[in-house]
Amino acid sequence: MYDAVPTMEETSLREAMSRFATGVTVLTVGGEHAHGMTANSFTSVSLDPPLVLCCVARTAVMHEAISGAKRFAVSVMGADQERTARYFADKRRPRGPAQFDVVDWLPGDHTGAPLLSGSLAWLECELAQWYEGGDHTIFLGRVLSCRRGAGTQALLFYGSAFHQV
Repeated sequence: MYDAVPTMEETSLREAMSRFATGVTVLTVGGEHAHGMTANSFTSVSLDPPLVLCCVARTAVMHEAISGAKRFAVSVMGADQERTARYFADKRRPRGPAQFDVVDWLPGDHTGAPLLSGSLAWLECELAQWYEGGDHTIFLGRVLSCRRGAGTQALLFYGSAFHQV
């Protein structure tokens, strides 16, 4: 016999979603729209054609950067890159290309966007479509290139905190 249904607490969507573990990425745009942003709202969509998506608040600098450049890159953070993830989440960092002066990176061959050294994987994308999603825009990117790094330990975000796995 089963026990009664456990009591459920009322909670905000943010609190409920904090129970969903996600990978951590840094989205980047190069050129005149140069910008980086830590994001965990990222996923693959399709293998054929190769598509990924990221969700960006319409008030974020990254929103304008992706909209303007029509290309972006994704660096998948390894377990030892929490400091980098925190840096690109900090709104006090410099704007424009100067924000990349404190990290090692290479420009992507297809986008010119910074690919952060030491990441688990890198993707370069061109903007295929975008959709309104409440206070965010859902950017759908066609993958132009992807590479896998040597690392095997991932950085995750769960319970409003970073974790290594």
